[in-house]
Amino acid sequence: MAGEYSVSQPVPRTEDPRLLTGRGNYVSDVSFPDQVHGYTVRSPHAHARLVALDIAAAEQAPGVLKVYTHADVMRAGLGHTKPHFPARKRPKDGSPEY
Repeated sequence: MAGEYSVSQPVPRTEDPRLLTGRGNYVSDVSFPDQVHGYTVRSPHAHARLVALDIAAAEQAPGVLKVYTHADVMRAGLGHTKPHFPARKRPKDGSPEY
């Protein structure tokens, strides 16, 4: 077996005691002066093709500073959004290790 952990093997969670006893810090606990929050809205339909997008109401909503679309992101040269972790595939040899 390669690696320290394998499929179905328990992994020790060292963060649990401090989080469960109220001594942990969460991102939502942090606040800075003039802090803003961002949200990404995605289609609930896989491989959907959006043909129109009306952002006028969102831009006028109270507290909204700016609405960015995919076209805005591409124009700014920021590229495509990517998942936070790479997709993993089972090895071709059929082993349970990833």
